[in-house]
Amino acid sequence: MLNTETFAAYWSTPVVEANIFVLLHLLGALVLGLMVGYERSYHGRAAGMRTYGLVCMASAALAVMGGYSHFWYGGMSTTLFSNGDLSRVMQGILTGIGFLCAGVIMKEGFNISGLTTAASLWASSVIGILVGVGLYVAAMSLALLSALCMVWVSKLESWLPSRQAVAIRLTFDPGYRPVEAALRAMAHDRGYDIAGGTIVISMDAGSFTWNFVAVARSRKKMAPISDLASEMGQFPGVQRFHVAYARN
Repeated sequence: MLNTETFAAYWSTPVVEANIFVLLHLLGALVLGLMVGYERSYHGRAAGMRTYGLVCMASAALAVMGGYSHFWYGGMSTTLFSNGDLSRVMQGILTGIGFLCAGVIMKEGFNISGLTTAASLWASSVIGILVGVGLYVAAMSLALLSALCMVWVSKLESWLPSRQAVAIRLTFDPGYRPVEAALRAMAHDRGYDIAGGTIVISMDAGSFTWNFVAVARSRKKMAPISDLASEMGQFPGVQRFHVAYARN
C-alpha cells in the first residue's frame, strides 16, 4: 500500500548511504576513464577524454548497482515490489540503446563525429535505470557528473598537452606523380608528422589522390589549420585539397 512511509523509504538512511557509495564508485570510474582517454586525446584519436570518462562511469554504475539490489525500490523489493529478472531488462535496454548510439556516429574519411553523443546517450540510459530502481541520489549524481564531463572536460583537453591530428586529402594534376618524401618534408616543416599506416592512394582519370593523417608534434609548434590550408594550394602539382581536424 502506498503511503508516506513508502515514499520515505527511498530516502531512508541506509538507502542514502548506499547511494553515496555508488557515487564514490562513479567518481573513481570517471577519473580512471579520463586518464585512459587522455592518452587517446594526446595522440589525436577520435575517442577522447569525454567519451572514455562517460563510458567508464556508466559501466561502473551498472556494475555497482547490482551489488546494492537489496536497496532497490527503497529496500521494499520483497514487500511491495519485485526485482524479477531485472538483469535481462537492463540487457535489453542497453542493447536497444546501442543501436541508437550507432546511428549518431558518423564517419567521413578520417573524420569521426558523434562518439561523445553516443556515449552520453548510453550514460543517459543508465541514469534512467538508476531512477527506475529508486536509486535517486546515484541517478542525479551520474546526470550531474555526465553534464560536467561534457561541458568542462573539453576545456581541460584544450589546456593539457596534446598532439592535434589533421586529415588531409590532396588531388594532384593529371600526370603529376607526388613523392612521399616531399609530402613528409612539407608536413615536418609545418610542425606535423604523417602518421604511419594512414596513407591511402587512389587514381582517377590520370590524377593521383592522397589521403593521410598528419599529427602535430606539439600544439605550440604546429601551424594553424587555416595557414596549412592556404599553403596547400601552393604545393607543386596540387589541383584540389581538403583539410579537416581528424577528431570527434
